[in-house]
Order: sequence, then structure tokens, then C-alpha cells
Amino acid sequence: MTIRATALLLALAATGCAIPQKQRVSACFPAPPRAAAEGRASTTLSILTFNVEGMPWPAKGHRAPRLREIGRELAAMRARGTAPDIVLLQESFSREAARIGARAGYRNYVKGPTAHTRRPPTSEDADPKLVDKRKRTKGEWKPIFSGGLYILSDLPLVASDREPFRSRECAGFDCLSNKGVMHVRVAVPGAPAELDLFNTHLNSRGHAGVSQDRSLKAHSLQVDDLHRYIEAKWDKAHPMIFGGDLNMRHAPARFAHFAAVMPYTLVHRYCLQKAAGCDVRISWDGDAPWMDTEDLQGFESGGGVAVQPARVEAMFDKPWRGDTLSDHDGFLVTYRLSWTSAAPKLPLLPTCR
Repeated sequence: MTIRATALLLALAATGCAIPQKQRVSACFPAPPRAAAEGRASTTLSILTFNVEGMPWPAKGHRAPRLREIGRELAAMRARGTAPDIVLLQESFSREAARIGARAGYRNYVKGPTAHTRRPPTSEDADPKLVDKRKRTKGEWKPIFSGGLYILSDLPLVASDREPFRSRECAGFDCLSNKGVMHVRVAVPGAPAELDLFNTHLNSRGHAGVSQDRSLKAHSLQVDDLHRYIEAKWDKAHPMIFGGDLNMRHAPARFAHFAAVMPYTLVHRYCLQKAAGCDVRISWDGDAPWMDTEDLQGFESGGGVAVQPARVEAMFDKPWRGDTLSDHDGFLVTYRLSWTSAAPKLPLLPTCR
């Protein structure tokens, strides 16, 4: 390891240990749910997936003003009643990134794995070349950062959980972050079933600093772990939505394994069907637009609640002071959730005061 690389990693470690991991949790409705009319009842729910590029110095400089602006814009949207109902954040490592939920004013902002959240043991299927021959000069240490995940929402939070990916099942500099997956369960006004939500960030490719083959091995193991976790936490009596930075852009081998393991419906694939009636407000080129982005969402119906993407659009894609707010655009999906009004209702939660 070079002196420069050693100094950088020590600086990252010192910075990462000082970053607070704040969260706030409530289980009440901002307003009383309306009674459903006879017949089929429905509501819309907007979910934003956004990698905010919240890397601390010295990994990234001059990010704080843009991260503060993200929080301010969300707060302004909340004041106008146009903010996403749920926000899935990735790369919320720095102080300012960790404060986005509080700055935006969401009633709930819940964190994913911290730097110290214990990893499950390595799986028996892991390639020994990945788990036994660690590349220390490429950052394959124990994590010094959190997983960078947050979920923000005003909806009542019924349950939450978080788990890093398995020990040593990461590649390159990604191992410095305790990447994994987080789960929350929220109550939807009037719906007969709660909603299970999952947020994740999978191993990168080029930024990992190791070979494509090595990062592919880690990515595949993390996809396996993501599926295991979703199946363990998702109550099939509920609808389910997942999203995050899946790091599969222009990576057919990564996507092939993902598609083979994850049986859920991708929003991009659903909305590509003309019969779906999905209002697509972003540019999709070719017949496989899911290959042109890192940021994806997927869904399944459950508990008598049908989930259908109604609109997809970009957020935070406009320049701010001559540059974008992040190296990712936000990916916003508006879902329609519908159910029969005769379905049994969940016990009402209190109205927030």
C-alpha cells in the first residue's frame, strides 16, 4: 500500500467515525384517513429512489451545499404538498447527507446499517478467491462507514429492520461501507394491509477499484442475500416495493443473475408494456431501459392490495449553480394501490398532534 493510499484510508476512517447517524420514528397519521366509498377503493403513493452522492471529504469535496439544497428542496415540496410520500436514499454517508431527512421535515427518517452493525457470516457458496484472498490495498477491510441508507416518510412506521450483506461478500473500496439492505413497514391510509418497503445499494463496478470479475462475484452474492432478506422480512399478506442503487447499468452479466434470482416485477419492465397505461415522463431508449440506469424499483401486490406503477419521472435532474445536485438523478415512481372497500380494515392508528 502506498503512503498516499494509507493516508487517504486513515483520513476516511477518522471522518467516518465522526459522522452521526440520526433517525426519528413515529407511528401516527398526519391526518385522519378518509373513509372508502363502496366498491373499489384506491390511493396513490409516490416513492423516490435517490443516490445523493453523500461522500465525505476527502473522498468527495464541496458536497455539503448540494446536500443541504436537496433537503431544502424536499422541505419546499412538502410545504406545497408535492413531495414524495417515501424517499429511499443511498450514499448518505456525510453529516449533511445524514441530515437530509431532518432538514426536509419528514416525520420519519430511519437509517440502515451503521458501520458497526454486525454482518451475518459468510455463505458457504462464496468463492474462496473473494473471501479468503482479501485485497487490503483496495480497501477490503472491515467497514468504517455506514451503509449510507435512509428511508424518509410521513406515513406511520409500524416496523423497521436493517442488515448488512454477509461478511467478506464485498469487493474493493465498497468494503469500506457496511452496505446492505433495510426494511420498513408503513401503514397506508384506508388500505386493508400495510406496505413492506426495502432499500439497498449493491457493490459498484469501476469505483470498487478491483477487476470486473471480482466485483461481479460480490454483486451476485449480494443479490442472493438481498433476495433472502426480502423473503424473510416481507409478509406476503402485504404489498411490497423495493428500490435502490443496484449498480447494473450496462452490465448484462450482473442483470442476468439479478433476473434469475429476484422474481419481482421491475417498474421499467412493467411500464414498457403499452397495455400498462404507465405515464412515462423520462427518456427511455431501446427495448431494455432498465439496462441504462443504476436506480431501479420493483414491486409485488399482496394482502388484497393491487400495486400498479402509474407514472415514472426524474427528480433533481436540473442544474444547480452550474452543476447537478448528485451524480445520479432521482427516480420517482407514483404507484396506484387499490383494494375492495369491503376488505377488512386495519386498526386505526392515532392522528399525529
